[in-house]
Amino acid sequence: MRKLCLLFLLIGTYCYAGEKRCTVDSPDGKIQLAIIQTDAGELTYQLSVKRKQVIEASALGFKTEDGVSFPSQGWKMGKVIRNKVNSVWKPLWGKRAVVPDKYNEMKLSFVNEAESSDALEIVARAYNEGVAFRYVLPQGAGSALELTTFNFAGDYTAWYYNGERHNIGPERLTETDGERLPVMTVKAAEDLYLAVHEACLDEGEPLKLKSEKGRCLFSVSAKPHLLRAGYQSAWRVVLCGNRPGDLVDSHLVELLNPEPSGEYDFSWVKPGVALWDWRMNGVQWEGFNYTMSYPSWERAVDFAAEQGFAYLVLDANWYGPEFEQGSDPVKGDKARDVRKLIQYGKQKGVGIWLYLNDVGGRNYPLEETLKQYGEWGAAGVKYGFMAGNPEEKNTRTKSITEMCARYKLLVNFHDYPVHPYGQMRTWPNAVTREYCKAQLDGHEIFYPKTFVTSVFVNMVAGPIDMNNGMFDLRQGKTTRSDNNQEVPSTVVSEAARTLITFSGATIIPDIPEYYRKYPALLRFLSAQKMPWLESKTLDGEIGEYIVMMRQAEDGVFLIGAATNEESRTLRVPLSFLGKGDYEAEIVEDGENAHYLSNRETMKISKKRVTRNEVLSIKLAPGGGVCIRIGKEIKQ
Repeated sequence: MRKLCLLFLLIGTYCYAGEKRCTVDSPDGKIQLAIIQTDAGELTYQLSVKRKQVIEASALGFKTEDGVSFPSQGWKMGKVIRNKVNSVWKPLWGKRAVVPDKYNEMKLSFVNEAESSDALEIVARAYNEGVAFRYVLPQGAGSALELTTFNFAGDYTAWYYNGERHNIGPERLTETDGERLPVMTVKAAEDLYLAVHEACLDEGEPLKLKSEKGRCLFSVSAKPHLLRAGYQSAWRVVLCGNRPGDLVDSHLVELLNPEPSGEYDFSWVKPGVALWDWRMNGVQWEGFNYTMSYPSWERAVDFAAEQGFAYLVLDANWYGPEFEQGSDPVKGDKARDVRKLIQYGKQKGVGIWLYLNDVGGRNYPLEETLKQYGEWGAAGVKYGFMAGNPEEKNTRTKSITEMCARYKLLVNFHDYPVHPYGQMRTWPNAVTREYCKAQLDGHEIFYPKTFVTSVFVNMVAGPIDMNNGMFDLRQGKTTRSDNNQEVPSTVVSEAARTLITFSGATIIPDIPEYYRKYPALLRFLSAQKMPWLESKTLDGEIGEYIVMMRQAEDGVFLIGAATNEESRTLRVPLSFLGKGDYEAEIVEDGENAHYLSNRETMKISKKRVTRNEVLSIKLAPGGGVCIRIGKEIKQ
């Protein structure tokens, strides 16, 4: 037995009475993932952060349709392969220009001694930002149910994605009874936050979690997988951070996806701010009636070009009523005007996105439609109301994303899309998804607390399209009847939210005249020149407030802050600045501002700052702050 233990010690596996234990540590040594095989052959894992166990023995493996679990009795652990990676990823666009890709990895192999054709590998990685593991089936086949669980070491507090509603939470783990959708964001201690999600969902059903009241154990809730030789599961991911902002800033989910195959050239992909015609429709301004038609589109393109905005998004019904079977997405209704607009936009340097409903996407040859859009010169496709069960939607989403890449189209999925899982690394044209309640369609549930919760939950999954940036907060001149309600926000907070929300397409919904009405805030919007050089959540608490810094492509630093229904004063260190003096333009809520009254009042100030300075900013209830910092701030 001593020789056997020595052998396993040499390959990084430790032997205890009745078990074999393999560990992999993060490069900084603060996080450890342990995988344990008992004498009975069963597998569990444990997660420790700063030597404190946060996930206790949790199940790994599968169970076949006839009730047999594997690995189990008779399965033998084979060789353990270890690997260290210390590299960088330079995304075409993202939260930062250079992303460290540094982790330690171990691959464990298991073979069924009774059935030599049965084998399983577990690949585990430990990063400084968290851990991930996945299953690989080198050989064998059949249908099996995943057994993975997350057995938390305490009755922590959690929040969850909740479809097009306000997030679930804060909720104690023992209060959960039923299914929950990721991202699951967890507060384990004052200085420890976790997030459970998945990455690289190549096939199968998107992750769901379930628990029973009174327990701290969550299991993967999904239908059985059809396993085959070469099968690779999605990565099961647990992000770790000292603050909730560490989870927001991480690129770990993206890093667990492969880089582009090289089949497609993505050099044309360009993130940016986009105007949107959906909420303009029906607005009257000094004798001009905004409609979803060419004169209004041309006016919007001119404004976008003037401000340096990259895009204009045309929403539903441009090719006919979106849910009617006979609406032709290539030849219908205003198609001729749309082709004319695309060419006009090219002259102005503004790309045009085209809406496509799933009805048109199924009733007409989809690839031919997308090819036609590409030949017209469209910039992207906003795909809405995809039908199907979760697994079908995942397959269709991947297919549409690839077709869009083939015809050089960006893509944005709306209306209960499959959650982001890091696909932007493999498919940089997949710039955003409505994995949230879009703000302008949800006043009945979208309040300040909704925003400062969803950015710490939904946005951890990846880029999301929330449609922030409404400056006509009372919607007093619109004739839209579907949700013609006042916006529960301040105008300063609306501008700040456009920066805070991570998306490759920042879609803003108001008419040009309302943006011009607030020049300082318009300057803040126009300064959002992507791709970002750097991003950092400077401060924040889930459901309370957030302070985000992003450095624009031209080097200008932007800070956006937003709060819930409570007013607060925050201190913002400027240590991220370089050496020397900078000029800052600060836009705060005005005196007595409130998200239900005095929404539009603000105060604007300028001051010289250095990296040693700490700004004191005041946020009204439901309010925000917008700050531009540069060597020379232009009006």
